[in-house]
Amino acid sequence: MIELTIIINKEEVYEEVSQTTSYTGAKMEGGDDKTYDRIFTTEADRSQLERFWNESCVAVCEALKEFILEERNEKESFCVFLGLSSSFDRALEPALKKELFSFFVTNIVCKWYVFTNKKEAGDFATAAATMLDGVKRKAYHRRKPTRPTRK
Repeated sequence: MIELTIIINKEEVYEEVSQTTSYTGAKMEGGDDKTYDRIFTTEADRSQLERFWNESCVAVCEALKEFILEERNEKESFCVFLGLSSSFDRALEPALKKELFSFFVTNIVCKWYVFTNKKEAGDFATAAATMLDGVKRKAYHRRKPTRPTRK
């Protein structure tokens, strides 16, 4: 078994959520200052975002439950300890971690947009589900066995 630890930093996720919502609010067609203020996440929105963070943690645990050795939803991060097949392709580790980070950002933005930008919420929900599925596919992936060679 290969043990893999993934740590998702909450502040980094919130920063990406803020950038995404800021960009969307600024580029919204037909929008005005009120549109930007409605869509862009601020410090005042943190308690709501915290709920979306927790829901994202639960979704990850559900998707990866057969691999989870331990999980910790701590104040500053989400840590998940996975037990993967000894045939897991370690070359996929960076992509798996990046895709899981992207899932958190996209899922939180999706949930935020249900309140503030319903038009785009569905696209973000689809993207988040696709990312979580990608994480799961990577966790299941096995590298091809190689034949031992004689010298």
